[in-house]
Amino acid sequence: MTSRTQRHRAFDPDPAAPDRTCDMPGCTHAAGYRAPRSRQALNDYWWFCLEHVRQYNANWDFYKGMTPGQIEAHLRADVSWNRPSWRLGQVGRGQPFDEEQLLDPLGLLTGRAPLAGRNKRAGGRANTDPRPEALREPLETLGLGWPVSLDEVKSRYKDLARRHHPDANNGDRDAEERLKTINVAYTALRAHLNAIRHPATA
Repeated sequence: MTSRTQRHRAFDPDPAAPDRTCDMPGCTHAAGYRAPRSRQALNDYWWFCLEHVRQYNANWDFYKGMTPGQIEAHLRADVSWNRPSWRLGQVGRGQPFDEEQLLDPLGLLTGRAPLAGRNKRAGGRANTDPRPEALREPLETLGLGWPVSLDEVKSRYKDLARRHHPDANNGDRDAEERLKTINVAYTALRAHLNAIRHPATA
């Protein structure tokens, strides 16, 4: 009878914990558990033993020292992922709709979807690129070849999303913009492959 793989328990020490003693003054136990130093430095950690990280967490109050107004403002900002927001209809009022602001890589909403089977370049030369025209940029963005399966697209997207997520890059703006481009490319490829797998019935 084969034994089951033992699951990692929530209270096990962090595998990435540094080889050091607990940061609690006077404690000589190994530090295997991290805790943020303050709400202003959530990615800067104290390292404690299990007993002291439990004590620290029990006394942790993210909003300590903030006024009720500051707490409400912080909660409202969290709802919109700390991005500016406006009441519906306030932005762009009286201005014509700008199609360039709409992310529609397949041209489905603007009625300018590329014709299926188009195989000519400018000058009448044959196009030997087997990739659908609308998917060439998304495929290059994700670094994928053609043909490609939906599982391959999902796997590649997850890898790139983890690598370029702002939280993994200390809030870097360039990483955030790169992730937006990756999201657009993934959406285009997923929509195309899903349409092939599940064509609309007449």
